[in-house]
Amino acid sequence: MLDSKIPDFSLPATSGQTFNLAAQAGKVVVIYFYPKDSTPGCTTEGQQFRDLHDQFAALDALILGVSRDSVKSHENFKAKQSFPFELGSDADEAVCTLFDVMKMKNMYGKQVRGVERSTFVIDRSGVLRRAWRGVKVPGHAQEVLDFVKTL
Repeated sequence: MLDSKIPDFSLPATSGQTFNLAAQAGKVVVIYFYPKDSTPGCTTEGQQFRDLHDQFAALDALILGVSRDSVKSHENFKAKQSFPFELGSDADEAVCTLFDVMKMKNMYGKQVRGVERSTFVIDRSGVLRRAWRGVKVPGHAQEVLDFVKTL
């Protein structure tokens, strides 16, 4: 998947928008997948992308957060955290499957299927340039920004 063109996809998103990958041609697209709105790790991760948003924007990079939560849940999460970027709802897991982020995880001793925290950087030509899987939140948004600066 790395260094290959990502197929076009669309997702319902916050602010009444539909995110369409093909419509982002000419921009760097940062897509981060996270397990659930308003949970501690996901909140911290979103806040870090929020706090660096101006620096991403200065590089003509667009950020999209994606989880399986509903657009309504995303709207509440986005408003509460003042996220300046959109959140996409992938309730049917089509985009999660495209990026292979659905994994079996242990939660309180039980096996559950969920989103593996992952981030992908797609260049201005729609080619996947970098993938982080099993992301640890502290410092991650900065690491992504540092990579985007190299494009």
